[in-house]
Amino acid sequence: MTNDNELVKCAIEASEKAYSPYSKFKVGAAVLAEDGQVYNGCNIENVSFGATVCAERTAIFNAVAKGNRKIIKIAVSSESNDYTMPCGICRQVALEFGGKDLIILCADREGKYKEYTLDQLLPEAFGRF
Repeated sequence: MTNDNELVKCAIEASEKAYSPYSKFKVGAAVLAEDGQVYNGCNIENVSFGATVCAERTAIFNAVAKGNRKIIKIAVSSESNDYTMPCGICRQVALEFGGKDLIILCADREGKYKEYTLDQLLPEAFGRF
């Protein structure tokens, strides 16, 4: 099983693949699925900003596309010196596939991170749970 530091490292590595010519803000994510598999994702921007997708959703959708519908942990990192937090849309998507107990590791570019549950970051969430 992947430990938290390894998952954060995967997120940092994924950020290097980001396509962010407009924001110049590279973000990477790595999700740990229930079966122990790790799936990466990066932000992918588009000149039509609504078509842009965040790293967290890319990683989650990558897991789902490979047949994993239950994630237990997600790490997020960027080039920032601050801890990188998932946006509201990504929190809602994470709820769909991870539930309120999903662990989120919000990391900085050095690999230091803070740990939260999704319930802490998205209290009173709505969904099928």
